[in-house]
Amino acid sequence: MNTATNRAGGTCPECGRPADDRYRPFCGRGCANADLNRWLDEGYRIPTEETPGAGTPGEEA
Repeated sequence: MNTATNRAGGTCPECGRPADDRYRPFCGRGCANADLNRWLDEGYRIPTEETPGAGTPGEEA
């Protein structure tokens, strides 16, 4: 087993392979970049019922 691979255990959240310490918690650069792209494209969002441009509550339009 590679000493940089899976020392502390865990699996990649993208593909399920053993995590690599260099890209923790991912297995490699490909999975880390896939996750980063999802963040940059706003793929990770908390759903709300606000309408776009509604402003902040208590803020006058």
